[in-house]
Amino acid sequence: MTPPEVTAQGQSGPGAGKPPAVSVCVVLTRRADFLRAAQALRRGTQGFLLQARERRAGEGPEGVIRIGFTCSKKIGNAVARNRAKRRLREIARAVIPARGQPGWDYVLVGRPDATATRDFDAMRTDLERALHQIHEGRV
Repeated sequence: MTPPEVTAQGQSGPGAGKPPAVSVCVVLTRRADFLRAAQALRRGTQGFLLQARERRAGEGPEGVIRIGFTCSKKIGNAVARNRAKRRLREIARAVIPARGQPGWDYVLVGRPDATATRDFDAMRTDLERALHQIHEGRV
């Protein structure tokens, strides 16, 4: 028998029983998806470049946000590239579910000497600002 404060999902405490505030996000893996995003909208920030595009009907799952990450060899060796991609993944995990729009593809491209060293909070603010600029005037 479960205590009354534990819900069917196994959550307890304040906020128990509420659905998670995270929308469905899928990681881009196909080269064609990255190439399509590269031809679409772009917003440069100090820490990274954001490429974004709205998918057409039939191009992918409906109502899903897709996210891709890429860092070229200009960033540095494999250790530096992986560190930069980890930072990009973390800011995307924190911002895109709340600020991104379903039916869109986003690609974050690392920048040499910036992605791995820029202040993390500044990068989050950069992503929020870039998403706002891309979606400004769109609903």
